[in-house]
Amino acid sequence: MKMLFRKTILFVLVTALGVAAMPFVSASAAGDTLPHAYDPSPPLQGQISNERLERIWARQLRIYERMGRTDDFVQKVQKLIDRAKENGKDVSAVQAALDAFKDALKDAQPVYESAKGIINSHQGFDSNGKVTDAEKAQETVKAMSEKLGAIKDAMNGNGKALRAAIKAFREANPRPVQITP
Repeated sequence: MKMLFRKTILFVLVTALGVAAMPFVSASAAGDTLPHAYDPSPPLQGQISNERLERIWARQLRIYERMGRTDDFVQKVQKLIDRAKENGKDVSAVQAALDAFKDALKDAQPVYESAKGIINSHQGFDSNGKVTDAEKAQETVKAMSEKLGAIKDAMNGNGKALRAAIKAFREANPRPVQITP
């Protein structure tokens, strides 16, 4: 019995020493290794990493480029309206939404053109979109953000209204189902 007691005490002491030697607090270094989507607290204004600036700049360039294709979009929608009108469909709501969209485009065009200067100078970025000067890059991203916001304000939700009118028209006038033998 004494032997069992000694072994039990010895086992408890070894286990206690092992637990005592283990750290109770873990430490880890925080860095740019985590993607931004998992970062619980976005960096402060003065702490934006170069990678994040490059991603923001690339996204702003894509948005600007998409905005430049509105003429093609307007022509495509007008063709759809004309074709539906030829088929006897009521297109008045879609046409009104398209007209409002075109009017808003006229208001937004000067702001869009002024943003071209920011893109051409791309201060703080090289021609490949890589950061060369973080402070200037941050100013460029901020200026471009303001221009894109001004364009959005000038459009006054007319793009969304046009999409909603097209969606409502398509729901009211579904394409006929073609069955092939």
